[in-house]
Amino acid sequence: MRLFVFSPLSASARGHLQRLAPSDLEIIFCNDLPTEQQFPAFQEADLLMGNPPPAWFAAGAPPQLQFWQIDSAGFERYRQVQLSIPVANMGDFFAWPCAETMVGGLLALYRHLPELAVLQAQRKWVGGAFVRNRAGLLRGKRVVVLGAGAIGVAVRQQLSGFECQVQLLARTDPSAQLHTKEELQAVLPDTDIVINTLPGSAVGFFSAELIEAMRPGSIYASVGRGNTTDEPALLRLLQAGYLGGAVLDVTAIEPLPADNPLWHLPNVLLTQHTGGGQALEDESKVDVLLENLQRLRTSQPLVNLVELSKGY
Repeated sequence: MRLFVFSPLSASARGHLQRLAPSDLEIIFCNDLPTEQQFPAFQEADLLMGNPPPAWFAAGAPPQLQFWQIDSAGFERYRQVQLSIPVANMGDFFAWPCAETMVGGLLALYRHLPELAVLQAQRKWVGGAFVRNRAGLLRGKRVVVLGAGAIGVAVRQQLSGFECQVQLLARTDPSAQLHTKEELQAVLPDTDIVINTLPGSAVGFFSAELIEAMRPGSIYASVGRGNTTDEPALLRLLQAGYLGGAVLDVTAIEPLPADNPLWHLPNVLLTQHTGGGQALEDESKVDVLLENLQRLRTSQPLVNLVELSKGY
């Protein structure tokens, strides 16, 4: 069987895959091929790992393709791709690190750590009173998490250690406390923090109307997709000082253009889409693939199966 790896794996992860893969598996790394040979090699694949351009599926899946392992949690750009084979994503692989990035960013803003880091770089001692009297606490904050998936649940679990009051928003999940935009808008004036974990299929969900309903001084954090937030409205209220700050792992355009005002706002922390990062990330992705390949060969249920048309 032939495995086509579109994922840009590190050298160590490549070696990890080659050592642990079944001996009869031929592995083709996309990055090793000249550009003109990449698509033809994709068309000959029995197995696929990674996120190739959606256009590659325009004429349908490779005729011999039996399984596709997406190497991300999100896969919104493939919603129009129609396949009859099993497709899996990374499931909750990125959930805990993404949640830690959000919690870490919130702590940083409340404790003025970015400001202190700048002062350290400048070797400038301003005295404790300059920061101490303005520092806030994450403890006990009222939080709304947009989304009740793996990341949202991980955020709630981590915030429980800070005695936060957390409500989840999800349209159909019965475990969530909020289910509609109207319910969300009603609680925003009494909410200290909004954390967005929504997938890209929720285009424009956190609209200007909802942003304007947030309590003055509250904080917005997002590790969902950049297209789910009305970024101009968010920027306007941050610049006006209406919102207390923002922790943004994602933005509408990435990389963020150098002239975007978000770079220069002192109450904004940009984590540059690193939220899901973790040690041995590529090797761990390979392990997810190998587990599913073993399950495929032994006719066991695959893990993290998704439906492309539904976006989850």
